[in-house]
Amino acid sequence: MFKFLISFLLFIFLSIKSFADTKIPFTLDWKFEGPSAPFFNAIDKGYFKSAGLDVEISPGKGSLAAIPKVATGAFPFGFADINSLIKFLDQNPGAPVIAIMMIYDKPPFAIIGRKSLGINSPADLIGSVLGAPPPDGAWAQFPSFAKANSLDINKIKVEPVGFSTREPMLAEGKVDSVTGYSFSSYLNLVRLGVPENDVTTILMADHGLNLYGNAIIVNTDYAKANSDVVKSFLVAIGKGWKDAVANPSSAIESLVKRNPAADSKLEERRFKLALSGNVMTDYVAKNGMGNIDYARFEKAINQLSETYNYKTTPNAKLYFTDAYLPKGGFKLK
Repeated sequence: MFKFLISFLLFIFLSIKSFADTKIPFTLDWKFEGPSAPFFNAIDKGYFKSAGLDVEISPGKGSLAAIPKVATGAFPFGFADINSLIKFLDQNPGAPVIAIMMIYDKPPFAIIGRKSLGINSPADLIGSVLGAPPPDGAWAQFPSFAKANSLDINKIKVEPVGFSTREPMLAEGKVDSVTGYSFSSYLNLVRLGVPENDVTTILMADHGLNLYGNAIIVNTDYAKANSDVVKSFLVAIGKGWKDAVANPSSAIESLVKRNPAADSKLEERRFKLALSGNVMTDYVAKNGMGNIDYARFEKAINQLSETYNYKTTPNAKLYFTDAYLPKGGFKLK
């Protein structure tokens, strides 16, 4: 009996240790900037650890790039634009990836231009030069934005640019505007010395684009085999966001630990811009973070069809599930 008891206790210990050492790679859509602070906050506050998860966060190279990383199983979790996910699943039917927690209830897709270069409104894009990184989530939605504003894309000169050269080219006047996320490109320009009163931010969501933004995505094969891990992962993220809302400076400290070159004041401002403009909407304040309004989602799927030809029949349940979210989502305040 003594040997049995020792063996049993050893088994329990190893089981707990194995669970505690569960490594979870998580890929972001972009660099370590202000809006990603809540994810690092969840690590430093021990929310992942208390769930037995050892989460390692990797930077991304554009919202579109995170999707195949998760679909192939290289990463079980990712952070990506749900509209790009819809198109990916349409082009790759049956790919094992789905969104499980909405973060940007209002998408940050934007056109950022300069008043001194003649960009003040959507109509001013006609005849101008628009810099757009091909993997950019905002560029992916530009056709829908153009249609909503009756813009002839053929009358806009689109200049393919790299992410690293996007804002510098606009600061130097080599392009008149760029596609990007509102809180990123805007502050990047300011950091480059462009006067704030010379910057025009045309948020697509304020000009006819009825879409959602970035969400946590998961490899569905992984989720089926590890449903409790997925639920615990989301709970930790929810706590990380709630703490970041209550104490932005602390969350930014967690970010700067991973990106020492970051300007903490600028990144805190970037986080607050994302929070007020994209995360804490009226819907989220009332219903909590994480879930979606399926009626609105259906309209978003239909709007994408105005400029994108679906190869398969669109199905909202293939793109988003609330199966791993707690009822009522996550209250941020």
